[in-house]
Amino acid sequence: MRIRATVAAVSGALALTALAVPAAQADARGDADLSKPSAAERFGTPSAKSGFGIAAAAEELPVVSKVTVNAGKAVVVGTTYAKTFTVSLTASHPSGIEDAYIDLWHGTDVEDGLDGYLYPNEEAADCKASSATTSTCKLTITAAPGVDLYKNALAGTWKVTAAALAGDGSMHWDDYHATHRVQRYSKLTVNASPEPVKKGRTITVTGKLSRANWETFKYAGYTNQSVKLQFRKKDSSTYTTLKTIKSNSTGNLSTTVTASADGYYRYSFAGTSTTPAVNAAGDFVDVQ
Repeated sequence: MRIRATVAAVSGALALTALAVPAAQADARGDADLSKPSAAERFGTPSAKSGFGIAAAAEELPVVSKVTVNAGKAVVVGTTYAKTFTVSLTASHPSGIEDAYIDLWHGTDVEDGLDGYLYPNEEAADCKASSATTSTCKLTITAAPGVDLYKNALAGTWKVTAAALAGDGSMHWDDYHATHRVQRYSKLTVNASPEPVKKGRTITVTGKLSRANWETFKYAGYTNQSVKLQFRKKDSSTYTTLKTIKSNSTGNLSTTVTASADGYYRYSFAGTSTTPAVNAAGDFVDVQ
């Protein structure tokens, strides 16, 4: 058993408390390490940082005013390459800010039920002071398919841990600071035929909606999803929705329209909590 320290949690614990938790999670997860650090493990104990001790840390803790993950965009990961993204926070304290920490975790509870963990690459944050009391600190995190993202069920909403260490050794640590989406990369194709076609004849528009499978390292059809068929005239820059259809059991799409004018057809998918929005590149049809 290891001792997990919780500091200034949103649940209301403002003093440093020690809670015993399992040393490892009993879940098959490739090579991913699901053992989150405690505040003491990441920053060191308050007494090691200053002479104020636990009592002083409980009286005035660092204030975290802003946390940003991947520039506010969802973290989208495919099947081949790991995704490295930047996380940052702004914090303030009368004694200044010495270090910071951010991670993303997935599960029902941080102490029991953790099944996903994305942690910083650096041992310490890069903190830039904007004043004697306030700093903005940056870190990077890497998410690798099949390792950190070892199962498709991890796609969706993750919790964000935000922590800051003040110059006097006091700490803010919040495992539930915010939430952020981690998603499976999506692809969408389109093919309109015949090309060219006579005006008034039928055009068949096919395509496929697929997304990354982190378990097989392949792209698989995204089934039973609403997808819009859109059209823009040759001299226009704006697409108009013609109809909405659903992908079939293999992610394939197919519908028909009547040829009326030269232009581009595409499919457009609005996205879900687990899969980002995507537009197919327009396919031009010459109407004669």
